[in-house]
Amino acid sequence: MNITNPEMISQLLKVGLMSAGAFILAMALTPLYTFFAYKYEWWKKMRTETVDGEKAVLYQKLHKEKHKRNIPTMAGIVIWGTVLILTLLFNLDRAQTWLPLFTIVSVGVLGIVDDVINVRSKGGVAGMKSKVKMGWLIAIALLGASWFYFKLGHNVINIPFNGDISIGWLYIPFFILVFISIANAVNVTDGLDGLSGGLLSTAFFAFMIIAFFQGNYGIAAFCGTLVGATLAYTWFNIFPARFFMGDTGAISLGATLGVVAMLTNSALVLPIIGLMFVIEIGSSLIQIIAWKVLKKKKIFIVAPIHHHFEAKGWPETKVTMRFWIIGAMAAVVGVVIRFVAGGG
Repeated sequence: MNITNPEMISQLLKVGLMSAGAFILAMALTPLYTFFAYKYEWWKKMRTETVDGEKAVLYQKLHKEKHKRNIPTMAGIVIWGTVLILTLLFNLDRAQTWLPLFTIVSVGVLGIVDDVINVRSKGGVAGMKSKVKMGWLIAIALLGASWFYFKLGHNVINIPFNGDISIGWLYIPFFILVFISIANAVNVTDGLDGLSGGLLSTAFFAFMIIAFFQGNYGIAAFCGTLVGATLAYTWFNIFPARFFMGDTGAISLGATLGVVAMLTNSALVLPIIGLMFVIEIGSSLIQIIAWKVLKKKKIFIVAPIHHHFEAKGWPETKVTMRFWIIGAMAAVVGVVIRFVAGGG
């Protein structure tokens, strides 16, 4: 692939402008969001239970001072709102951006409902019932999977070191599995100031590179838009956080990451590029299983794992930045594997 090709230079410029434009627009929209967030007191409620169902006494002790500041949630609206505006104006493409745009907006709206219930709750954390939320997520994932399989004709997955294989109709349940898994993994990760924002920016940057060198310029520009918007959010979310993205950000961005991985035929390197998301949700699952199977024995002091390190005495900023470093290195490895072992 010739990087001096005029079309590639033009597309590279577009990706860069979409990313920079998203950063600027998201920064410009942030004061509007904060005006309403603080005026109407969209305060994030403090977690009251651990992943194993016990009272979150230690978590509350670790984060007591933070929640005294009344930090608003639902800032994810700024991220996907920015992506929606710029994609509709400059990067709408039936084959490459319709589905990720539909995903980020539809799951974002679902997240808003959950966040509003949380904000309006009295006497502890509340939200949409988990079965209801999961049902809607599966429904959205099924729509996306059907579009991929029946409309776009996708039925192939790339296996590193082995190449592409067709899996036929199994592509639909595979798509749903990727969609649901990464959406929940990102949501679990969103627990420390700046953590999910930094990791998401890195992951979308990795897929921007993959999409660009595949010649999927629309997807690359879409990922670039997400990088810019997510970095703008992270600017304000790093410690001490001014606001949180909420479910409308975490779940929608996670689901969109899964869709982008499927669009670039890179689903099997997603666990590498998003390694920290896998570790985070894996630690929660291990804690739950250990609690039930080992008769209320715990593997971690607190789950997910970022709270475990906090409980061991690590400052929140140290946990976040070290997870960022691991996430960045994992993303580099994932991109290399996708091209060297994945066959392009």
